[in-house]
Amino acid sequence: MKNQFDPNNNIIKLCMIGMVMEEKGEPEEAELQFNKAWNETTNDFERFIAAYFLARQKKDISEKLKWLEKSLQYVIELNDESVKSALPSIYTEIAQCYKALGDSEKARINYEISNTYKVSPSDKGPFYHGTRADLQVGDLLTAGRDSNYQPELKINHIYFTALVNGAGLAAGLAKGDGKERVYIVEPTEKFENDPNVTGKKFPGNLTRSYRSENPLKIIDELKDWTKLTPEELSQWHKKLADKKGEIIN
Repeated sequence: MKNQFDPNNNIIKLCMIGMVMEEKGEPEEAELQFNKAWNETTNDFERFIAAYFLARQKKDISEKLKWLEKSLQYVIELNDESVKSALPSIYTEIAQCYKALGDSEKARINYEISNTYKVSPSDKGPFYHGTRADLQVGDLLTAGRDSNYQPELKINHIYFTALVNGAGLAAGLAKGDGKERVYIVEPTEKFENDPNVTGKKFPGNLTRSYRSENPLKIIDELKDWTKLTPEELSQWHKKLADKKGEIIN
């Protein structure tokens, strides 16, 4: 699906490189990467993402607002559930621009619109969970296990995603020596956007990552999915080791 987040997509790769440059304190190099991404976009999903990151680099508020509104327009034209989670972030940033420009009325309107989109996720799935545990159809996955990312942490939620490659990554990073597995799962109760990724690097929850305090029921095991290479897994382990900040538990 062209409107689905894919870390192997060239535009997303360029934006991720740009984010690394931002973190290194190299804004000029970051903007070069975001401009390159914009110039190489091939569809409205890619244009929405590239425009959003170009907006982040603009010091001039009017320029920033122009690129944010461009990004917003692509989201609206896409009219796709997979990108609507970006709307609260974009409307909030547009409101902040209007506030900085002294237009309190347009700021208020955009803050109010942002709040209307801050609702429980409406994603219908299918949903996936990646692990190395050997489980059976009908088994329940529950919270309270050790975190794969902070060994001393007992997680209060069970995590899942609507993207197969996201579950595959989780399986590759999971503890243990067992076979990497991706299960098709079904939430038994309400769930929420994963706050550890939502509105962080990318606007909204483009990775369609969720969590629940309640169990997930295993419906089936997915047999056909693309595993990361040992080199790719090594790179992810390094990224996680370098990652700063607390997990929102």
